[in-house]
Amino acid sequence: MITTTGLTKVYPARGREVTALDGVDLHVREGEVYGVIGQSGAGKSSLIRCVNLLERPTAGTVTVDGQDLTALAGRGRRAGKELRQARSRIGMVFQHFNLLSSRTVKDNIELPLEILGVSGQERSRKALELLDLVGLADKAKAYPAQLSGGQKQRVGIARALAGDPKVLLSDEATSALDPETTRSILQLLRDLNQQLGLTVLLITHEMDVVKTICDSAALMKKGRIVESGTVSQLLATPGSELAQELFPVGGQASGPGRTVIDVTFHGEAATQPVISQLSRTYNIDISILGAAMDTVGGNQIGRMRIELPGRYDENVVPVGFLREQGLQVEVVDDEQAAAGSAGVPAQAATPALVKEGAK
Repeated sequence: MITTTGLTKVYPARGREVTALDGVDLHVREGEVYGVIGQSGAGKSSLIRCVNLLERPTAGTVTVDGQDLTALAGRGRRAGKELRQARSRIGMVFQHFNLLSSRTVKDNIELPLEILGVSGQERSRKALELLDLVGLADKAKAYPAQLSGGQKQRVGIARALAGDPKVLLSDEATSALDPETTRSILQLLRDLNQQLGLTVLLITHEMDVVKTICDSAALMKKGRIVESGTVSQLLATPGSELAQELFPVGGQASGPGRTVIDVTFHGEAATQPVISQLSRTYNIDISILGAAMDTVGGNQIGRMRIELPGRYDENVVPVGFLREQGLQVEVVDDEQAAAGSAGVPAQAATPALVKEGAK
């Protein structure tokens, strides 16, 4: 639904240039909620504003619903009209609501339809329908000053849906809200995604947003996407920085001659007593150094850092047992892993060693 290829944005700044986007390749599938996460200055806002061409890219292409928007930019009056029509199918939700204080809630929602030349009767019908959809049917005649922050954002979402978009862009839509209101807005976005078949691209610096509603995610740093994929894929990827940020665990070995590993639980394995089974099966004492569990997309997912007695080469079979249960296992002390596998990387060597131990 949304594809960027080699997307680059360079801003002039006091005689020098600042590269906000550096060759970004992004692919958002139809009907999914995709989160782009990163710290301030990573390029997130530039990315989302280039997707609907509020900012024109310096280089690269943006394709939305099969239409190359960059091909329409700056190519005469006819192309400009086509670009405006294409933009009308892309809804945008802003961090600070951007509501007109002199207009009622209903009139704020009607504004984009008014610009598009929709008749007054149709505008009114559509606005009331959208207010009901976002749970504000009783606020049609209220003014923005009479609303809470969460209610204002619901109006902003309703306004973004006025043109019946296929794509909804969210620019830090919950960062100005308290935690409880944030959860309600995120649930609304997920409900709209499912009810209307909307494709949602959101940017955020909050990991909880990704955990709560995102199907896929990307991590941005210095104008580049350094990791991307479905949330389940990222959690199953050894060394994934995004997975570590989503489910941070800590803890160090209690002494020499101990093996510390990170275990990622997802799918059916997340509900099984795997650690207690490991302890009973191999008669070993296991120390839990840290753990982080949560629900992502309706599924329980988490990571746990545990310590096993003995060096890595003494724990090859127990580690293999965990992997056979469908768990992702990473050895924290890479030197131990390398030594235990005679110089072969732990991730590659362990399966073969496990089979030998099982025999």
